[in-house]
Amino acid sequence: MAITPYTGGRPVPAHVVAIVSGGLDSTTLAYWLASRGTRLTLLSIDYGQRHSKELAFAREAAGALGADHHAANLRLTGWLRDGSALTSPDADVPDGHYTDESMRATVVPNRNALMLDLAVATAITTGAQAVAYGAHLGDHAVYPDCREEFVRAYEHMAGSANAGFLTENFAVLAPFILMTKADIAALAVELGVPIARTWSCYRGGDVHCGTCGTCTERREAFTLAGLPDPTTYASW
Repeated sequence: MAITPYTGGRPVPAHVVAIVSGGLDSTTLAYWLASRGTRLTLLSIDYGQRHSKELAFAREAAGALGADHHAANLRLTGWLRDGSALTSPDADVPDGHYTDESMRATVVPNRNALMLDLAVATAITTGAQAVAYGAHLGDHAVYPDCREEFVRAYEHMAGSANAGFLTENFAVLAPFILMTKADIAALAVELGVPIARTWSCYRGGDVHCGTCGTCTERREAFTLAGLPDPTTYASW
């Protein structure tokens, strides 16, 4: 049985700032929040990734959901850019599965904390009661900032750093934190997410490459969920 989104027993707030890249996970997160009657402010971030193709899909999702959308320029340069295969033009994007040791090359230092900082600031200016991002169980192997202990620690830090400015009982939500990618794929189909209008591939070509970590995980998710994958891949 698929695991349902997790909010720690707390109701979904009336207004949430969601970090949406344009990928399957974050777009499904936005659709799930919208299905709960939540007012959405979507935040997309250009952090200097190899391509910004995914950001166009995020704007499209915001339009489909009637959500406010903000795009932040947080382009990493110099030594920070060179620290990851996702931002350095000189580094090779590894193929394979997220459980492979090679996927450590895709870590962008402190990325989710930086993005959440901008989301929290947006929540303060818009009066939102929570921020949310699409970390899931499959991310745990390689990304420390996609684990539940990080979410709780970050929520505590945000509350301390912004005491008196955040709404009462402000929350940092990661509803998919206990879900697999297959669970998310199944939820996307259930919610009617336009899956073909989401972008996951690290390489950013005309179609998904089919072999990088996110493409491999995306293909596997629909296979495990027993669902057709509408994504076009260059290689399978």
